[in-house]
Amino acid sequence: MEEVYVGIDVSKERLDMAVIPSERRWTYPNNEVGIKQIVTNLKEMSQALVILEPTGGLETLLASTLWAEGIKLAIVNARQIRDYARAMGKLAKTDKLDALVMAEFGAAAKPESRPPRDEESEEIKATVSRRRQLVEILTAERNRLATARKHVKPNISAHIEWLRKEIENLDRELRQQVEASPIWREKDNLLKSIPGVGNILSVTLLAELPELGTLNRKQIAALVGVAPFNRDSGLMKGKRCVWGGRASIRAVLYLAALVGTRYNPVIRAFYQQLLERGKAKKVALVACMRRLLTIMNAIIKHQTAWQCA
Repeated sequence: MEEVYVGIDVSKERLDMAVIPSERRWTYPNNEVGIKQIVTNLKEMSQALVILEPTGGLETLLASTLWAEGIKLAIVNARQIRDYARAMGKLAKTDKLDALVMAEFGAAAKPESRPPRDEESEEIKATVSRRRQLVEILTAERNRLATARKHVKPNISAHIEWLRKEIENLDRELRQQVEASPIWREKDNLLKSIPGVGNILSVTLLAELPELGTLNRKQIAALVGVAPFNRDSGLMKGKRCVWGGRASIRAVLYLAALVGTRYNPVIRAFYQQLLERGKAKKVALVACMRRLLTIMNAIIKHQTAWQCA
């Protein structure tokens, strides 16, 4: 049976759908009626795999409905699809063209079909995301306070205090959300058994790295963006460097690795070995981030708490 790849570009008002190999296209309203029409259309296609991009939650209803109806689904990083489009010389960008490129990407890359996140996971991810936004605003306000005029400093100070309290409230909310879920609570306890891993790193990884425990060490490192890639050409041997990945995870992973170089015996010993071999501190710290991520990946995969031999 011929495989069919369906790209659906999701916007606030509409859903643009394109199919490969037929290259047929449709446009539906982004509401329950439109989604029902898409499901009916897709059920008439054999071996269909739907390709979606994450769009800040706009795709959630469509994705959960498709999966519930037994339709195969892959939610793919938008950058991968745009890189594919540029590689194919498709520089124009409209919703209809995006849907077609997504379908073509599916036919070329054949991504694995995976279930969308459940509602509980989406809520925790939203709380984690909101906390990160407030932390970024708090950092910016603290920087402004240092150089602000005298008459605006009270206003900035008041905003800083409000932000601090809101972040504390979100931290409590996160703990309550995790404790209310047996699955999340178990994984959270496993991760926090590692010295240097605290509440924020644990919840951030579980919320924004659902692949944790399902990939091998090289795949998970590349996904996060802490895997070194070669930069060689002919006789030229360039320095290996990390690239891409999920910046929000790297930010909290960096702080955890920094703490680990002092309080985690495995990470501390690894860090000292790298420094003794002449590695720069920054390079050594990135390697510690990768080692810590590998440890967490193995712990979730094997469901075994931290054990220091």
